[in-house]
Amino acid sequence: MSKQPLNFVCISTYFKGEDFIKRCKAEGNNVYLLTMKKLEHENWPWECIDDVFYIENWNTKDIIKGLAFKYRSIKFDRFVALDDFDVEHVAAIREHFRMPGMGSTTARYFRDKLAMRIKAKNEGVNVPEFTPLFNDSDINNYADSVSPPWLLKPRSEASAAGIKKIQSKNELWEIVHSLGDERDEFLVEKFAPGDVYHVDGLNVDGKVVFSRVSKYLDTPFEVAHGGGIFRSATCEINSKIEKALRKMNAEVMNAFGMQFGASHTEFIASKATGELFFLETSSRVGGANLAEMVAFASGVNLWSEWAKIESDNLKQQKYILPKIHDKYAGIVVSLSRYEYPDTSSFTDKEIVWRMHKPWHIGFIVVSDSSERVLQLLDNYTNRIANEFHASLPAPDKLR
Repeated sequence: MSKQPLNFVCISTYFKGEDFIKRCKAEGNNVYLLTMKKLEHENWPWECIDDVFYIENWNTKDIIKGLAFKYRSIKFDRFVALDDFDVEHVAAIREHFRMPGMGSTTARYFRDKLAMRIKAKNEGVNVPEFTPLFNDSDINNYADSVSPPWLLKPRSEASAAGIKKIQSKNELWEIVHSLGDERDEFLVEKFAPGDVYHVDGLNVDGKVVFSRVSKYLDTPFEVAHGGGIFRSATCEINSKIEKALRKMNAEVMNAFGMQFGASHTEFIASKATGELFFLETSSRVGGANLAEMVAFASGVNLWSEWAKIESDNLKQQKYILPKIHDKYAGIVVSLSRYEYPDTSSFTDKEIVWRMHKPWHIGFIVVSDSSERVLQLLDNYTNRIANEFHASLPAPDKLR
């Protein structure tokens, strides 16, 4: 492989991935950023960016033509989607330029919730009972055979946006009719109360080389729809459920054809039976500052290591994982009724990160003890709820 710098195009319609860009540049690559014009004043690591291409709106055909024009003088080596909403778009760009990496078919498994469930079920991965909303008879058969409550989910939204809980067949049909011609963009699945876990990982040559299991202390659905406070914490390392979820995550990555890069995958443990179900996955680093939580617990910066994996893959070099620490971390984040909340009264030595974002309050804590992390999160949640918390209605769409 030539020693000449490789040309990475980092594509993101949201402000994120600064550590990816920094590491990509540190590995000796040229870095080009394609992002929205409205994000030009965000705090991108400009010192690591060789050029930036702005767009007003996403139009795949126009963007491909623009990149093709630039390609005349810059031989691009890799297109990378930094945000969940860009995964399918960037897959289409790769296919047009015949670029290595995830293509459109595989990308659908990491964006389309219906594609995820069908593929997982066909590969023997446990999923909640579900149905697409294509056919009236199928919907009726599902409603008559699977007891409510159910969840209506948009196929291509992220987080808990657009999810609705449905209690009866009549209510289901009311919602289906209200969707009109958009009904094919949704699915319905069985709502099973339980604990929701996420597995954040790194993948190289079709294998999971690193994964860390954490548990949402309040589910994303409860936080989004109940105006709650977001919390997550590292799962007990080497516990029975931690081992089971790491194994299940590896099965999902293998089934979906993940070759290299970062992933964020969610599972639920049924409160009634303890049975584990796959919920959804994504071929990117988890949002909501979960990457920072994982980094403080393990010593692995998912953004940075993802960039290293991409660079090493292109240069045909062997990727080596950094030394891993087995500490416990937890995060708590809430909307705040104050634009810049005063957090000086939170003084515990375990605090390693404070959120600096208008109208938000948040902390990450780290300890050798899982019990200490959970104790601090409970304490902070109560204090935040009483002194700082604010809430907004859940959005139907994130974009």
